Amino acid sequence: MRDYGRVAGRSAKKQTVRNMILSLAVIVPVAVVSYVFIPHDQHNDPIKTVSYRVELDTARRAAPYPVAAPVGLPEGWRATSVSYDGDGKEGAAWHLGFLDPQKQYVAVEQSDGPSAVFIDSVTRQAAKTGKTERVDGATWDLYEGEKYDALVRTERGVTTVVTGTAPHGQLTRMAAALKAEKTKTKPDGTPDSRDSA
Repeated sequence: MRDYGRVAGRSAKKQTVRNMILSLAVIVPVAVVSYVFIPHDQHNDPIKTVSYRVELDTARRAAPYPVAAPVGLPEGWRATSVSYDGDGKEGAAWHLGFLDPQKQYVAVEQSDGPSAVFIDSVTRQAAKTGKTERVDGATWDLYEGEKYDALVRTERGVTTVVTGTAPHGQLTRMAAALKAEKTKTKPDGTPDSRDSA
């Protein structure tokens, strides 16, 4: 007597394997063609570079102090974030974030609010070392922290902080490149001239 159940079971298994092979024969060429012809990012860099010229011009018109931004940074520095908040809890606050060529973070932060609170916030609680450094004719206080180190300068009621994960030399390079300007406006609101600090 034949065991029809066993024959049917073997036949169903053969059919399943055959269907799987046929499916793969259709799917694999489609996947290869899709990969070749659909563009994809070769750099795979999730951090986007931002243009900050418009925000800088706006901040220089609106801020009650000369707003700092770098001029002449070497190639490889990328701006990644920018903001100006004229009514924040830390005063009128300007922020400009960069990645240096080694992809370390460097930020320029400014505010006319209470300096201790502002410094603590933007440096992520870095502590004042008691040391100073002369950079391009200006004296900066050195701060060190677990996450960020910083160069800090307070002048005429405005605190400027250069901070981030980058090594000290890169923070100094950014501080040396900073140029602070304030755009004066005419009574009709159009730009008049620039004051440098």
